[in-house]
Amino acid sequence: MSDDLLLALETKLDKLILLCNRLQQENAELKTRESEWQRERVRLIEKNEVARSRVEAMITHLRNLDAE
Repeated sequence: MSDDLLLALETKLDKLILLCNRLQQENAELKTRESEWQRERVRLIEKNEVARSRVEAMITHLRNLDAE
């Protein structure tokens, strides 16, 4: 192989390595963000459940007041 060909191949490999590293970092960041969104989703579901329970309790209380 000629020096020019080896240099071109080395340059391409360096670019691929940089791209791979960048994609690995981006993937790790996306996984972190996904995990954060999942935790937020669970928290919001729990808050929604608490609110639903409170509304149901208020409705029951109002119905009981009406029945009196």
